[in-house]
Amino acid sequence: MKKVVVTGMGVISPIGNGVDEFSNALKAGKSGVGKITQFDTAGFDVTIAGEVKDFDPSRWIEKKDARKMARFTQFAVAAAAQALEQADLIETIPDPAGGEGQKRRVRGNAERTGVVLGNGIGGFEIVSESFRKLHDNGPKRMLPLTVPLMIGNEAAGNISMVFGTKGPALTQVTACASGADALGQALDLIRSGRCDVVISGGTEACITPFSIGGFQMLKALSTKRCDTPEKASRPFDVDRDGFVLGEAAGILVLESEEHAKGRGAKILAEFAGYGCSADAYHITSPDPSGEGGGRAIKLALEDAGLKPEDVQYYNAHGTSTEINDVTETRMIKYAFGDHARKLKISSTKSMTGHCVAGGGGIEAISCILAIREGFFPPTINLDNPDPECDLDYVPNKVQYGEVTAAASGNLGFGGHNGVVVFKKYE
Repeated sequence: MKKVVVTGMGVISPIGNGVDEFSNALKAGKSGVGKITQFDTAGFDVTIAGEVKDFDPSRWIEKKDARKMARFTQFAVAAAAQALEQADLIETIPDPAGGEGQKRRVRGNAERTGVVLGNGIGGFEIVSESFRKLHDNGPKRMLPLTVPLMIGNEAAGNISMVFGTKGPALTQVTACASGADALGQALDLIRSGRCDVVISGGTEACITPFSIGGFQMLKALSTKRCDTPEKASRPFDVDRDGFVLGEAAGILVLESEEHAKGRGAKILAEFAGYGCSADAYHITSPDPSGEGGGRAIKLALEDAGLKPEDVQYYNAHGTSTEINDVTETRMIKYAFGDHARKLKISSTKSMTGHCVAGGGGIEAISCILAIREGFFPPTINLDNPDPECDLDYVPNKVQYGEVTAAASGNLGFGGHNGVVVFKKYE
């Protein structure tokens, strides 16, 4: 079976745009949660979110192209540009359309370079704006690009168009597990020999009145700490009262080891394993026994050829909801057995908020950073641990130590469970 490696990473997130900024924020235990600025929250019980700050798409995307992209797509293309730059897989060529400008194109065989992205919701701001125009003024006032801007596959499609990739361009939609499942699908494309390189991860940007209102009606969001937003996301803490919605994109460049070594690439980590399962239990809640998610962890470890004791760090889904955090604790115990009490576990959602499909991407990157830089990101705001959440969640402050293998798990509405495993590259 082909070994798959990581050669590039890119991040757009509430705690930093770029891998270095993101890594430093993780170590500092920085919160990216604040008052919502993207719309007027008058009348909403929820007024906070993990928004991306200081995002200028023109740093990575030509302005004329960015205007034809929804926010979640802009995030994905920007993070992909970062990842391809780090992987040294971008070259500049004359504009293929015959214009005077130049275009960035993926280096190498474009037909064997694929894209697999996770996205849960698509361009919600486009849906909201076009529906408002339809309601107020009729169909002729709707945004002309409503459909191509709103649909979830457009992030993968735009990465393909911007960088000229001509292999598979796919979108995985499994709610909050989408990012992890996209990475798993990319892993399989390379192992099967269909692709040499795959650009993969997750992206989401749904901080809109429609989505905040919808999650608020589900009673899923935190409402108790809107005056102290940096304290609102508190996974595994007895005083948690719901998740904080975030937005982000995390993108990896994945290659077969043979391809990466053949071009002299710097290898950041090995993408060693993936496991997925379904709870077959409830449309929004995980199976409280933890068996479904625990089985996904076991499958991922088996796929990676690892025993539970080989893993030092687990990046938990850790949403800060009552049922998720207790269930995930049971999952980890089910999968890791006695080793669960020696494992370092944290929820970086305590800092970023819950970035839906984008979470799977940036949390996978958190694992790779832990391996490369020898640290365990903290779970901030963990002041009073829930007695039912009785493992080592790295409370409040970063810890340092050797990490040779790390895993990240994501759980999605509908009972979707996806787990990815990374190893130090030898």
